[in-house]
Amino acid sequence: MRIATWNVNSITARLPRLLAWLESTGTDVLCLQETKCTEEQFPADELRELGYESAIHASGRWNGVALISKAGLDDVVKGLPGGPEYEGALEPRAISATCGPVRVWSVYVPNGREVAHAHYAYKLSWLEALRRSVVEDAAGDRPFAVLGDFNIAPTDDDVWDPSFFEGLTHVTPTERAALEALRGTGLSDVVPRPLKYDHPFTYWDYRQLSFPKNKGMRIDLVYGNEPFAKAVKDSYVDREERKGKGASDHAPVVVDLDI
Repeated sequence: MRIATWNVNSITARLPRLLAWLESTGTDVLCLQETKCTEEQFPADELRELGYESAIHASGRWNGVALISKAGLDDVVKGLPGGPEYEGALEPRAISATCGPVRVWSVYVPNGREVAHAHYAYKLSWLEALRRSVVEDAAGDRPFAVLGDFNIAPTDDDVWDPSFFEGLTHVTPTERAALEALRGTGLSDVVPRPLKYDHPFTYWDYRQLSFPKNKGMRIDLVYGNEPFAKAVKDSYVDREERKGKGASDHAPVVVDLDI
């Protein structure tokens, strides 16, 4: 079973690449983030032609998450139970479902913007709500994983230059402690280091030739419980999909399960 996560940075802009990627990789379940569309605009018909069911939680121009699956989509939950509001709204940043033998969450963690910004406090509150929400699934016997764009680099090895990020979000001890608390529910990072590349980043800014210079970050993560982790037989970051015209600024992260 092949499960992947991908921040597509607008599914409308990325649709031709997405459809071609799905056909070439044979992915069974894909977690999507930053769809940037309404639920009505989501390309469910095009995906259905490839054999995928879709579950989408989105409201328009910003944010938006989805799950697409050839293995079924049962017990869909839209939103983060008990999650905080930002500026009076519950943003569409989480969706979960059971896909055959596996329970998965697709999450798009708030960016945080700046350490002194209200969005940073919102990010930490959102992560705490996520931790509370996954406790039961993480402790169960069913393979379970939280996949998505966490907007946090777990260690200094997960950014191209730690000194560049001093004082910025994505690398603060408080954010990393929130990730550690999430793993404390019984989850582990199932994409091991090292991979094919010394620095298996998943995100590169569009500006200043960041991708050709490999000035990236590893912020797209797959955290699985013990039954999920034991089933992992391979994992990789698909850097090829970050290349060329019309690419997202994130690359897909792929996990193969013997399940």
